[in-house]
Amino acid sequence: MTTESQPLRSLENRSDSIRWDPDSPLSMTVNTRQGDIVTRLGRFVGGRSDGVEIVEIDTGAAIVRVLPSRGMGIWEIEVGGTRFGWRSPVEGPVHPQHVPVFDPSGLGWLEGFDELVARCGLESNGAPQHDDAGHLVYPLHGRIANLPADSLSIEFDEASGRLDLIGEMLESRLFFKRLRLRSRIRMHAGSTRVDLLDDVTNELDKAATAQMLYHINVGPPVLGEGATLDAPTVELAGKDDLSAGEIDQWNQFGPPTAGYGERVYFSQLQADDNGHTTAMLCSADRDKALAVDFATKTLPYFVTWKNTSSENDGYVTGLEPATNLPNTREFETGQGRVVTLEPGECVSFRLALIPMTDAAKIEKVSDAIERLREGVDTTVHREPKPGWSA
Repeated sequence: MTTESQPLRSLENRSDSIRWDPDSPLSMTVNTRQGDIVTRLGRFVGGRSDGVEIVEIDTGAAIVRVLPSRGMGIWEIEVGGTRFGWRSPVEGPVHPQHVPVFDPSGLGWLEGFDELVARCGLESNGAPQHDDAGHLVYPLHGRIANLPADSLSIEFDEASGRLDLIGEMLESRLFFKRLRLRSRIRMHAGSTRVDLLDDVTNELDKAATAQMLYHINVGPPVLGEGATLDAPTVELAGKDDLSAGEIDQWNQFGPPTAGYGERVYFSQLQADDNGHTTAMLCSADRDKALAVDFATKTLPYFVTWKNTSSENDGYVTGLEPATNLPNTREFETGQGRVVTLEPGECVSFRLALIPMTDAAKIEKVSDAIERLREGVDTTVHREPKPGWSA
């Protein structure tokens, strides 16, 4: 007698557990002069993903999958059959109710870490901080990635081919804070570019401080042996002695290596006349790449996270524009690297993801980065830089 199995859902393909809602106001086809954009809203069913909202946006050139339940994070982008994202051992997306952000260790955030783009903030965005009694004060990378969008809408312009997915998250605690993040994720018909236009407002009647870091995480097939990170670096330092010991290879990537300890590099990049800069992770054969363009006025730092451990342990690298360096909030406050917001004041963050599978486009971006680099003297610190590393 043959034994048969009828799976309801599987870890092998999380997309199979999405139930799409064709009747949702967010499920539509937008006809523009540049082509159609198709959107749909769905929810994951079962397991730790149960109830997670997902919005899929197909521009005709790219499919972008956004997770409103997880702080408007971008789960993945697909271009011409190439997936831009990574295979986290967490196997998400994980519903925030299953992520113990305030675990006493301060590391509970890692139990939900799965996205291509995860925001870190808003009150804090770096290492966990404990008080003198050992009690957790600020958890790793803050709360915003595990706060669901309270409002969600789509705006579009048929003439320009633009479509915006808009969500708002509120990070608040009575007597202490009320920070609102209004996120606008913008795409255009026929384009692979994804713009993130984020505004953070202090809604209390007293001053507040904030931090933001964009944890942009890339694995295979872009990341692999021989992959490189191209960036117009002005100043560079390793976070710790281990990282500093490989400073000459900071932007070069090896194959998956079991037991590889993470290396982290802090930097500032040269911007153009408009205050924008670009960093690009490129595959060894230079036919796949992800470029990150961002405004340095409010995101003056760039962090590179090299975690080229085995694929089962999470083979990935992080490209991370930030307001500050991801040390404890106390240390960063002491160094003057927090954003101060007066009552009602707003700070804007602007960045774009540009996934590419065309060698000619990749070389065009590479040439633009080289032009930014012209005439710039790079300062490389052979040891962790005081004031940058705690």
